[in-house]
Amino acid sequence: MKSQPKHLSQPWLKRFGCLATSLLLVGLGVLVYANITAVWASRGCLFDEVTALPKTHVGLVFGTSDRVNGLENLYFRYRIDAAEKLWKAAKLDIIIVSGDNSSKYYNEPEKMKQALIERGLPAGRIICDYAGLRTLDSVVRAKEIFGLDSIVFISQRFQNERAVYLAQVNGMHAIGFNARNVQTQAGLKTKLREVGARLLMWLDVHVLGTRPRFLGDKIQLPE
Repeated sequence: MKSQPKHLSQPWLKRFGCLATSLLLVGLGVLVYANITAVWASRGCLFDEVTALPKTHVGLVFGTSDRVNGLENLYFRYRIDAAEKLWKAAKLDIIIVSGDNSSKYYNEPEKMKQALIERGLPAGRIICDYAGLRTLDSVVRAKEIFGLDSIVFISQRFQNERAVYLAQVNGMHAIGFNARNVQTQAGLKTKLREVGARLLMWLDVHVLGTRPRFLGDKIQLPE
């Protein structure tokens, strides 16, 4: 069989190259837009100082493991620190600890609740959300399961930005209190993962229509 003459194959190669370049540019554009969107949405909604934060009935602490590879997870400690500060400054009446409890050997909400109790917070004012498998799940469940239209998120800034955006698209008024960030190699890895997390955030809302993995019956919070 004779090979196709170069003057016939080259136009197809050129078209394929143009298409691949166009798709790459569109993908990069969506990636950049998704990352900027969370920053835009949270402008004026995030606080670093306890005194500046408005009093809010309910705060939600996003879950993470208390230990990583046998070592203390600073993301966990700093979120607990932040929640303790807000409680002792009388900025909150109730704290929801929302995280992953997908295995009987792994329970983020109980770990967070125990850590807060050890800091002197009353157990009866700490509510566990055991189905906060992702930020999206925690945010949507705060509205649909716990009946909240107003909330303060407690986590590092990068997650608060995403959470505020997700809350807004779900019709909630949300602000965030920024826990201390982690300035280590683990912090750098988290920043890199966050780029992909924000792309998924945008796709979940605008393309995939993602819902929480678990919903269930409504839960009445204490007054």
